[in-house]
Amino acid sequence: MADTTTFTVRMDRDVKQQCEAIYGELGLNLTTAINIFLRKSMRVGGFPFDIRLERPNKETVAAMLEAERIAADPNVKGYTDLDELFAELEK
Repeated sequence: MADTTTFTVRMDRDVKQQCEAIYGELGLNLTTAINIFLRKSMRVGGFPFDIRLERPNKETVAAMLEAERIAADPNVKGYTDLDELFAELEK
């Protein structure tokens, strides 16, 4: 058996409970899941997934600004009924 050590982590109680439930459904406890994460980190030489700020590209930013402008424009017709919207689209 490998030489083991204790590792203590402080985390939000709700996060712990949710993760225990998820990994439990996979037949794993939290200790095993953390060990899998750490071993995979060693294997790939860092985080085993991308860590980055999600920033939309220029086209997406432009579309978001256009959507905000349209939503704020009182001259743009809004719809609360899908049937009405689809009828208008078919014209």
